[in-house]
Amino acid sequence: MKVIKLKKKTIIKAIAIIGFLIVILKLQSSFAMQHYYNVDFTTGIVTATTLNVRSGPGTNYKVITTVNKNEYIRVFAGVGNWYIVQVEGDYIGAVSKQYVRGIYPNSNNSTSGSTNSSNSGNSTSSSMNSNELEVFNLINQQRINNGLSALKVDEEVQRVARIKAEDMVSNNYFSHNSPTYGSPFDMLNSFKISYRSAGENIAGNSSNSAAVEAWMNSSGHKANILNGSFNYTGIGVVTSPRYGRIYVQVFVGK
Repeated sequence: MKVIKLKKKTIIKAIAIIGFLIVILKLQSSFAMQHYYNVDFTTGIVTATTLNVRSGPGTNYKVITTVNKNEYIRVFAGVGNWYIVQVEGDYIGAVSKQYVRGIYPNSNNSTSGSTNSSNSGNSTSSSMNSNELEVFNLINQQRINNGLSALKVDEEVQRVARIKAEDMVSNNYFSHNSPTYGSPFDMLNSFKISYRSAGENIAGNSSNSAAVEAWMNSSGHKANILNGSFNYTGIGVVTSPRYGRIYVQVFVGK
């Protein structure tokens, strides 16, 4: 009888271990960490009427907030069919990627280029493409020639300038007042950029140097370029079927 009891205990123990291992394997399968991947834009626009922002990349995660159509969200990375994002109110969560359209690329879609630094306030910016960098250097040369300090790139202002240039091309207009964002000051305010003074230059041209030359030959545009109260800038240069390129330079004083 003693031997039989030992065998039963062994069998029961073995069954328990097997059951435990099955549970662990199922849990590992259910909760395996998904791999993140980089996306080629940092700002997206919501295309759904209302989009749920969830606490994780899947419909099984709870909804923490919602965003509406045409709202802008910051996109950090992708996970499967989801984007990890930051939305209004500083919520961090995941949204279905099929309802987000990228509008602010990390690099130029045709002639990308990079510089040596990406921090706000540095003299150059890694988010600038080669055309934007050339315009930036040409503008600063004009300032230096006139006894002024060089402008520095502010990453958020750079973001606004690029988005404004893209908006001008997408909506086929040439004006400081955007049908999407309003005036340059409205746009800066909507993107929560603080400033003491601000200005904007726009141009349509096929040449970077010719665009800057045209600005310098215009009293209003030249006044912005040589305004000593401005110390930060952002420059957007986007390919245009009408002009060759659309140029937007946003100036701010902080």
